[in-house]
Amino acid sequence: MNAKASGLYRQYFRRGPDYRFGDDVDFVDIKQQFGFRSIEVGAWVTREERQLAANLLFDAFADLAFMLALPPAAIGLRESLALAFGRGGQRGVQAHYAPGSATLALAKNAGAGALAHEWWHALDNHLAGKAFEEPGRANAFASRRWLHDEPLTDHPLNHCLHRLFAAVLLSGDLNQPSQLVKDGLALDRDNGTRYFSQPEELTARAFEGWLQGREDIKNQYLVSGTKQGELAQSGAFPRGEQQQRYATAASEYFAELAAILAP
Repeated sequence: MNAKASGLYRQYFRRGPDYRFGDDVDFVDIKQQFGFRSIEVGAWVTREERQLAANLLFDAFADLAFMLALPPAAIGLRESLALAFGRGGQRGVQAHYAPGSATLALAKNAGAGALAHEWWHALDNHLAGKAFEEPGRANAFASRRWLHDEPLTDHPLNHCLHRLFAAVLLSGDLNQPSQLVKDGLALDRDNGTRYFSQPEELTARAFEGWLQGREDIKNQYLVSGTKQGELAQSGAFPRGEQQQRYATAASEYFAELAAILAP
């Protein structure tokens, strides 16, 4: 292992179970263990980088499944989610989810810390076609459909999903936009964008903030940057009472999902 690759591996702090028992894994192991539809690795990824990335990604997805109390195979969303490493991303973007192809793409040396955020986008997109009374477009997001008052199918899991979205997008009394929405609108005004206030981005940041706030697992490759830095200080993530409401709603949703998926 050369110094550059070794340094890349060491810079991501992790505290959690040793799922691999010190062994190396490969991308075939990731596909089989986590139920991905397909995995593609870029031609410019060296063998060494490929090995390091496989270990990091395996641990990150295993930590995600552990924190959500889901079977590992559920991470691939019923084999509908594809993973691309070192190819298929967007220029200048460290990680990206493409709803049209249901592909989670990570840049070779810059995707770390955004994995949880992009996985939520994948779940949000997946639910858009599963949770509503009417079918949606392939590139739709459930959070946006919910905000547009499209009716969810009457099911206990969707009742939890309703409360989850409300915890992110509505105030505690459910009568006005949440503080997170207001802060997102302010960020968009300051930056001249329409990004931070979009429902799919608000729910993704709430999800990653919740995961990083957990004490049972710490994994900087999975999620980072929600507690410190300029974006965190600007109100881009839930805080205080809203953070607690979201944590309760997220815990309830994933507990219900885990119960449904249990053998």
